[in-house]
Amino acid sequence: MTSAVQTPIESGKGEQVKPFGMSDKLGYLFGDFGNDFMFTFASSFLLIFYTKVMGINGGIVGTMFLIARIIDAFADVTVGVVVDKLPAGKGGKYRPVMMKMAPPVVIFSFLMYQTFAIGSPMWLKIVYMYVTYIIWGILYSCVNIPYSSMASLISAEPEDRTSLSTFRTVGSTCASLVIGVVAPIIIYTADENGNQIIRGGEGTQVFAFVSGVFAVLAILCFFACYKLCTERVKPENHHVAGASAADERKSTLGMIGNALKSRSLWGLILMSLSATIAMLFLMQMVNYIYADYFGSAAMISLTVMCGSLAMLACAPIAKPLSRRIGHKGCAVLGQAFACCIVALLFVLHTDQPIVFTVGYVLIFLGVGLSNMVCYAMATDTIDDIEVTQNMREDATVYSVYSFGRKVGQAIAGWISGNALAWVGYQSGATAVQTDAVRNNIYNFSTMIPAVTLFIGVLILIFLYPLNKKRVDSNVAVLKAKRAEAK
Repeated sequence: MTSAVQTPIESGKGEQVKPFGMSDKLGYLFGDFGNDFMFTFASSFLLIFYTKVMGINGGIVGTMFLIARIIDAFADVTVGVVVDKLPAGKGGKYRPVMMKMAPPVVIFSFLMYQTFAIGSPMWLKIVYMYVTYIIWGILYSCVNIPYSSMASLISAEPEDRTSLSTFRTVGSTCASLVIGVVAPIIIYTADENGNQIIRGGEGTQVFAFVSGVFAVLAILCFFACYKLCTERVKPENHHVAGASAADERKSTLGMIGNALKSRSLWGLILMSLSATIAMLFLMQMVNYIYADYFGSAAMISLTVMCGSLAMLACAPIAKPLSRRIGHKGCAVLGQAFACCIVALLFVLHTDQPIVFTVGYVLIFLGVGLSNMVCYAMATDTIDDIEVTQNMREDATVYSVYSFGRKVGQAIAGWISGNALAWVGYQSGATAVQTDAVRNNIYNFSTMIPAVTLFIGVLILIFLYPLNKKRVDSNVAVLKAKRAEAK
């Protein structure tokens, strides 16, 4: 398969489209803002909703997370291949798909938090949980894969893609900031003894209300992304007119197989898997650490706000630092720093919430630096595959990379739910935990991220090959190729 010639797309009147600029960056920011109004809320509070409001055992919820995320992972790859084979339309190749699938995904995001079955038999609550969560996950893939793949067609320049990666992370961090600060204030309350309990199980529909507001905000963000971003790089056409079903299947498997030949893609997948387990697990468990271990749910909002601000603080330095040490260097530096801090928290086993909050902020300072460049690393990998294999399949490669992230999310969700079961956590909105359970929650919440972040750093150093020198070499090769094609 030959590589796509990435030449600027012309408008219908033969005029060149507007150059890359701030509208593209802001549009891409809004795209992940919309994604994370759903994803971050689910990552942070869906386990809480199922265990504390609906009264479902944490082990059952963890198993559901595992099964659903594995289904999502395969959905990502399927969506990536299908979207790559779609012809580019008037609005581009990826933007129209993202916008068409946005309404269904926000509807199912809202449906996940309904409590009409709270008094029903347990089997019915579990069936509803499985159905709504799995459908939402598949629909989320139908939005997130085209949105993520869009970066390669917005601009072919590495620095522009670094900007898009940075603005995307800023968007996701802003969503985390809103959710982390506002949601705990609305969702948590205290009983007469001062124990932290969850609202929502008493008929107030608090979770449904909050998820409904976030769903509306998400659809508005997707619309802003669609209007502000421009696909200006010509994509490769993978659709073969008149191809038989057998040929189409062979082509699909070939596209996935070609992507998996790349060492850089394997390094990116495994690093993302490790980092995702660490961060998603910590995000899910922080609610239990403060509400149950520290007995101060009010600190959740402050901690998440400060952590999000720490991530945002990395935005101004990500681009200049990546010029000096490359995207890989930034990722290694950020994850190694975060690993050291969370390991220190495990050793300290502090009973002071302010100490844990400071550590949490420092962890997300390191994570923020890594996240600011991770999507640029994905486009570096796509470029590397084009140079080494003379083929370019943006959505397919990104979806295979996303497969690894989804597996990480599956494992994190499974560990989170089952960790609660392992330590004897009592489900229910008004349940009070023993001291042994509280201490084990703290231990699990710090030990697992420390180990997985350490593994991620090793993968980056020894497996992922795209250091600054190689990325710069690939950029030069592709620029020369495009110059020859003009």
